Amino acid sequence: MIRQFQALSKKEFYESAATFRLYILLAVFLLFGMLSPLIAKATPDLLAAIDTGMVIEMPEPTALDSWTQFFKNVAQMGMIILVILYSGIMSNEFSKGTLVNLLTKGLSRSVVILAKFVAASIVWLASYLICLGTCWAYTIYFWGSVEISNAFLTFAAPWLFGEILIALLMLGGTIFSNVYGSLFTCFAAVVVLNAISLIPKASRYNPASLAGGTLALIAGAGEPSQFIPAMVVGAVLAAGLVVATIEVFKRKRV
Repeated sequence: MIRQFQALSKKEFYESAATFRLYILLAVFLLFGMLSPLIAKATPDLLAAIDTGMVIEMPEPTALDSWTQFFKNVAQMGMIILVILYSGIMSNEFSKGTLVNLLTKGLSRSVVILAKFVAASIVWLASYLICLGTCWAYTIYFWGSVEISNAFLTFAAPWLFGEILIALLMLGGTIFSNVYGSLFTCFAAVVVLNAISLIPKASRYNPASLAGGTLALIAGAGEPSQFIPAMVVGAVLAAGLVVATIEVFKRKRV
């Protein structure tokens, strides 16, 4: 089992590199990490340079503006790019039939799902950390050393939401065996989670708040206790989706 997992994980990394998925994700998130503080710093000057006939007074940009831009970039465009790049993580295996020979030779179906999820998670984590580290470095450069309260919880939340998206893509791809089903499953789940957030009593436990809601901790407008339940639910949901994918794949005809 361990050797199968290692071999399949290596295959996933090689495939990510061969399809440029790895390089695209790393490059895009590196760019987001650079742009977040740069946009925050340059916005007042850009608005001042636009001759609209109106006097626009903008407050001096702060480190908080940089992190606000960071969460916007990651939670919006960043997540969309992640979903697009990994939308075929399972459906490609069905369309190409690359797993047929391996499965007939005794490859565990559970290992297939776990290896794919772990490999995708490592690439996602590396991309996210590059984005975070770059943004942090530029923010310090522009505004000096800034102490961030509850930093781990604040920045771990968007990464966990990305894990949920990867798990959703895998489940959808396994059920429908195509990219469209994978994307539909992910989109439908996000819509449902956002709809649940409209219920006041349920919003505290809603993983949807992990995408960018923890910015409130930096701004001093929130407490860690507000987001810990959503983190716990999010972790359980991601694990549950992986388990569900394994069970569906075991019954799936390849």
